[in-house]
Amino acid sequence: MNLPGAERKVLVLGKGASGTAAAKLAEAKECDVAFADGYGLVVASPGVRVMSELEYGCRELKRLGVKMLAVTGSKGKSSVVKFVADALNLAGMRATPCGNYGLPVSELANQLSTSGLQLSTPTWAVVEVSSFMMETTNLPPDTFEAAAILNLQEDHLDRHGSVEVYHALKRRLLSMTRPECAFDMSVFEGHRILESVCKDGPDEIYADSYFDNPVLSRNALAAIQLLNAAGVDDKTIRRAFLAFEPLPHRMQTVAEIDGVRYVDDSKATSIAALVAGVKMVPKPCVFSSGRNVRLIAGGLPKGDDPKSAVPILTERGKKVYLIGQCAEEFRSAWSDAVDCEVCGTMERAVEAARRDAEKGDTVLLSPGTASFDQFKSFGERGEVFARLVKKEG
Repeated sequence: MNLPGAERKVLVLGKGASGTAAAKLAEAKECDVAFADGYGLVVASPGVRVMSELEYGCRELKRLGVKMLAVTGSKGKSSVVKFVADALNLAGMRATPCGNYGLPVSELANQLSTSGLQLSTPTWAVVEVSSFMMETTNLPPDTFEAAAILNLQEDHLDRHGSVEVYHALKRRLLSMTRPECAFDMSVFEGHRILESVCKDGPDEIYADSYFDNPVLSRNALAAIQLLNAAGVDDKTIRRAFLAFEPLPHRMQTVAEIDGVRYVDDSKATSIAALVAGVKMVPKPCVFSSGRNVRLIAGGLPKGDDPKSAVPILTERGKKVYLIGQCAEEFRSAWSDAVDCEVCGTMERAVEAARRDAEKGDTVLLSPGTASFDQFKSFGERGEVFARLVKKEG
């Protein structure tokens, strides 16, 4: 490949999965590659071109003729990316999830560019895009066959400074596809957006699936739009919804003990995601008050306002068991709406919730925070919760 002289010398910032993948792709393109790691802030002079790993990989995939769909939003991105890739594969259209979920985009590009694979049948990449990626991504308007914003909530204010900046970064994705294939689900209401698309009605397509609830139904509509844009028929999409297996740590029931459900929603790393998790817990019966959620929450805060959870905790919360760095902050924000107990650790929180729980209750781990004050990742946090629940049982 003929590259401008300046682009033959590549500095990769960070040795994580994305950085390593970008370095390997650069080496495959016969570039001189150097690493810089351990820096929390990079100051670039105007003469240096800065490009995200997402952009680097997408440009190579486009050159290879790979078709791409893109998904962003505040909650549910990975599940939608997995579902769309599953549905494309069910339709016989070879698809790989990548970006924030799955392979780094540059790793997929490197695999395809170095394997000599002949793209004799349609090959697709379904890309999960984060706001962090969009800070240094500039792609042309024909990059993605279609792109969707699932929802826009309050998140990552510790990084972006304001909700306006965060939302603006998310919306930049829509400029990287054709206008008729840019789906912003955060501004639409109800199902009227799909009345002309789904012959059998959108409800019928995702009924009885993981997405069939008031919180995730809009994500289902986004997935249908993306798949229709890719040429997948409604019958295949319906089959994919019924076959879908959710990702771990997303409203995953880990045990039911003495009539009490224990649910791992450790992926809920923002207050908005916590609110959604509480909303998704079924009420024990139609005649109940609905206050059957014993919530384990807390950890490393991300700058969003815990008071935004007060309405749902007033309606559905039976008690909150608080852990981690922000336990006292959350107690102060919520104690007028729901009984709160500061437990500190996951072990004490599970023990206390198990002690208090009654038949029909759900003990929900939906922290509303990052995990890094006490755990290596949200995955480890969820695994510790499940292990403690099963040990107690």
